Amino acid sequence: MTTASTQEMAAVKGAKIGFVESDKRSKTRKVVVKYLAKHPKYGKYVRKRTVLHVHDENNESGVGDRVEVAPCRPMSKTKHWRLVRIVDKARGV
Repeated sequence: MTTASTQEMAAVKGAKIGFVESDKRSKTRKVVVKYLAKHPKYGKYVRKRTVLHVHDENNESGVGDRVEVAPCRPMSKTKHWRLVRIVDKARGV
């Protein structure tokens, strides 16, 4: 038994949530995904981040938006992620 929600969850396997850092390029966004990692020797949790180049076909997202991204086929040398949805829009100035 498959439902629409099960199919959607399968479609976004490996998805991550992050914030748009740059929207200067057409159809491309830089998304920062922050996480905590435990230091191997000292055991303290350290803040880390990963910068992903994301394909945004309709230029929907803007700087500061919280977005969900999923891996996809390589679209260029550095762009291997696509925009799934905008979770929260940034507050306008």
